[in-house]
Amino acid sequence: MSIPRAIEQWHRIVATRNAAGLDDILADDVVFQSPVVHTPQSGKAITAKYLGAAVHVLGNESFRYLNEWYGEHSAVLEFETTVDGILINGVDMIEWGADGRITRFKVMVRPLQAINLLHQMMGQQLR
Repeated sequence: MSIPRAIEQWHRIVATRNAAGLDDILADDVVFQSPVVHTPQSGKAITAKYLGAAVHVLGNESFRYLNEWYGEHSAVLEFETTVDGILINGVDMIEWGADGRITRFKVMVRPLQAINLLHQMMGQQLR
């Protein structure tokens, strides 16, 4: 199976640490689910804001995807990075529509100290 266009573009955004391409890959009604915010966030603008902040906070030289699993219109990407001495392990669960744009982006992270760190750092980025 070839890598879907949305995932290829997402990998490019992560590799370059440049969130400028998010507008091209997100559906207008995309839903973002954060590991630290209880309520799903709906819409391209807020999703781009969260993902841009995540690229900034997590996207350092240690960031890498470990494994990837694909369905017909979905993918799970397992990642790992170290921030402030804390090893962060998580998954991006991504779904896309027939037009190839991302319709759902859900992030899950472990361990608890990583979630607490991300909550603090993402909060600073999103102010």
